[in-house]
Amino acid sequence: MFEGHGLAVIALGGNAILRPGEEATFSVQMRHLHATMRRVVSVIERFNGMVITHGNGPQVGDILLQNEMARVKVPPMPLDVCVAQSQGQIGYMVQLALMNELRRAGIETDVICALTAVTIDPGHNNERAIKPIGPYYSEQEAVEIKAQRGWEMVEDAARGGYRRVVPSPPPLEVLGIKPLGELVKLQGRRTILIAGGGGGVPLHRQGDVYSGIEAVIDKDLTSALIARDLSADMLIMLTDIEAVYKGFRTRSPLAITNATPTEMMALMVEGHFPAGTMGPKVRAACGFAEEGGTALITDADHLPSALEGLSGTTIVKER
Repeated sequence: MFEGHGLAVIALGGNAILRPGEEATFSVQMRHLHATMRRVVSVIERFNGMVITHGNGPQVGDILLQNEMARVKVPPMPLDVCVAQSQGQIGYMVQLALMNELRRAGIETDVICALTAVTIDPGHNNERAIKPIGPYYSEQEAVEIKAQRGWEMVEDAARGGYRRVVPSPPPLEVLGIKPLGELVKLQGRRTILIAGGGGGVPLHRQGDVYSGIEAVIDKDLTSALIARDLSADMLIMLTDIEAVYKGFRTRSPLAITNATPTEMMALMVEGHFPAGTMGPKVRAACGFAEEGGTALITDADHLPSALEGLSGTTIVKER
């Protein structure tokens, strides 16, 4: 069971906002967010401070699709601007749902949302473009787009189309997170900060000049970096399953309740946590736990019981 009343960073997975196959309407997303924030509010008294991060995959994908559909009338924006747009959109929805659930619970707490920029490795252009983004195109469209815009395009055979891929370099610095963290740590008044949305707006610094980059940053790695920068006591990753499983898609999956970073990384090497699903969460959680924090991976419904040690996967350096 987690003991203490320190600072928690809670990373919302995509399921907290939108489920696969659902229409991304405002009402559908708000319904999910209210349910998730209800769980978050139910455990808020355990912590003196809280930072909430979130993904942006479906939402930034819709923004990119809107770019394509309206490009003959409205100039399309670059990817870093689209990430910033999605941060504002989702951050507002999280803020709205959280404020309503706090009021419903009779809890007086300030909620602020901060547009967050994150610097990445200047050598990121040497990395292979691996992250699919945006709409699907036909083979002919993909060839024309690659020639006209210089985009890297890959085929998604399962969906019968081509998509753009961009680099996904690790985050180096979350700009401004420490002074923002001071707001969360102010004595006498609890404040919840929403930051790091979609992994942050990717920036490249050359000398004294910052510029946006055509890349996406893994939100779990950014969440872990925020947790470390703010000396958080706990990093909580809310995903779509109750716990991390060994042999998840086998006939006999085994839930991992407690583990060390060494144990989890050994299972990672064995192939138990795929790169496209649980892998980034486990890697980020292990990095945070290795430095002395407590990492918890679970879903929103099991959050209260997971904090009691009754469910979820808790990762700590020593057991």
